[in-house]
Amino acid sequence: MKKLNVVFMGTPDFSVPALEILFQHPLVNLHSVVTMPDRKAGRGGKLASPPVAEFAKQNKLKLIQTENINKEDDYLQELETSKIDCIVVLAFAQFLGSKVLNLPAHGCFNIHTSLLPKYRGAAPIQYALLNDDEITGVSIQKMVKKMDAGDLVLSDKVTISPTETGGQLFTRLKFQAALSLNRFVTMVLSNDLTFTKQDESLVSFAPTLQREDGHIKFKQSTRAQIINKKRAFTPWPGIYCSLNKKRLKILELDKSEVSAGPGEIKFHKNNIIVGCQDGSLRLSYIQLEGKKACSDSDLINGFKEEPSLGE
Repeated sequence: MKKLNVVFMGTPDFSVPALEILFQHPLVNLHSVVTMPDRKAGRGGKLASPPVAEFAKQNKLKLIQTENINKEDDYLQELETSKIDCIVVLAFAQFLGSKVLNLPAHGCFNIHTSLLPKYRGAAPIQYALLNDDEITGVSIQKMVKKMDAGDLVLSDKVTISPTETGGQLFTRLKFQAALSLNRFVTMVLSNDLTFTKQDESLVSFAPTLQREDGHIKFKQSTRAQIINKKRAFTPWPGIYCSLNKKRLKILELDKSEVSAGPGEIKFHKNNIIVGCQDGSLRLSYIQLEGKKACSDSDLINGFKEEPSLGE
């Protein structure tokens, strides 16, 4: 049986299981791997390769590191003469121009961690948790110039646990993406691809998260909204508020039956209680700016001021 001639484009650790599926697949010829250039990392500022580049080097794969794949004319010419069947993209962080999109025989395909057309954009995992969704998944779509807007060829559903965090769902979808890619390869090899247009009336977006998105405004939020934000933003960017004009990272919280008005903070029986729109929350494990992480009881024991909450 003819092998599928594939190029893989990706950058972070999230992309590696999918890359390994292609590398290990007996009916795939992994022509080359494209990723971002090395970046300075850590306190020493030493150059570090992206995880995808590290995998490619360890397995002696042809590797291209570039800020802009669309400008790599010599490499693109080589792909044209090599008769590439598919380009597979996962967390690559570059837009592909028309020349690249039209190069492979079957096209370029992006693996996206939502059930498109829901949550187009950079942060679909976090938005699924922010909105308390019960189901998410992995989609593979044929790439067009518009972000995440191409025809769907595959959608695999994943059920979300009620207490699942962003980090936990990230890990599960990382491996589901690889499994979905394996199914996609089988579909291409058996000439079984079908293309379904996305319903534009159902489109929603999941834009890039900023550190400031973790700021909690208790007066304007329900308990469920805050709990879902805590789930979604663990481990990054985390959630925080202001206690006596200092940043207070909220590492663990629970619903409380102690009464407190929206935006009100009180120390009650060695617990930190904050009021929301529809009840109150206990901030049970926190980290005050300049201090180590601790329980709310430990923080209260060393606190000498009347507590006030900044919005």
